Amino acid sequence: MASPAIGFFDSGLGGISVLADAVKALPREDFLYLGDSANAPYGVKAPDEVLRLVRNAAGGLARMGVKALVIACNTASSVAASVLRDEYVFPIIALEPALKPAAESGGTGAILVMATPLTLSSKSYRRLHARYGERAVPLPCPGLMEFVEREELDSPGLHEYLDNLLSPFSGQQVDAAVLGCTHYLFLREAIRSHLPRGTRLMDSNAGVVRQLIRRLEGENLLTQSPGPGKVEIVSTGGRDKAEQMERMLRRYSER
Repeated sequence: MASPAIGFFDSGLGGISVLADAVKALPREDFLYLGDSANAPYGVKAPDEVLRLVRNAAGGLARMGVKALVIACNTASSVAASVLRDEYVFPIIALEPALKPAAESGGTGAILVMATPLTLSSKSYRRLHARYGERAVPLPCPGLMEFVEREELDSPGLHEYLDNLLSPFSGQQVDAAVLGCTHYLFLREAIRSHLPRGTRLMDSNAGVVRQLIRRLEGENLLTQSPGPGKVEIVSTGGRDKAEQMERMLRRYSER
């Protein structure tokens, strides 16, 4: 790319949802997205293994010359964000489940925090839960992201999974469901259909994009190019996976 790009990283294609919102907010910027599909899913791996994979990916993006890095993966963020911030000088923007805004949005009912097992067992989530989790119900979702990787966004198997996961809350007061994995944003309507009526769905995308813009402005890193910018997508899973991510980016952007 002719100008330094903003790097994005995810274990697969889930971070495409964050990328789409960033491209919309920063249309003149160049973006470089790396999806580690060859090693997905991350959410059921050991923390040391996830850290190794994320450091490898960040190193690759750094060598390509990115000016900032968005870890568009809650699991990778929970394990590796603090380590990467000690290793790189460019801004690193990480995700965390949107429990704080969910808790501060009012109500007295439960807040379901849907995320991978590794995210929910991490120190960073435990700190978040200690501060804002009075009404939070952590809900591990092993295997849910894989429906997105297979583009099964409305399949019978997906609905069976969600019914088993969410039917215990039928008839209860559930104020919000936090989508604590970027993959889950592709499943919003399917998830909504299995939740009590009126449940708010919360995610971190808008906050992450705002933080990205603040950091770029604060460090004078916004592009001076008249635009429009370019988006390049690569995947450790090969060209077919990269093409799938490009297709999902168009699909999410047109929603």
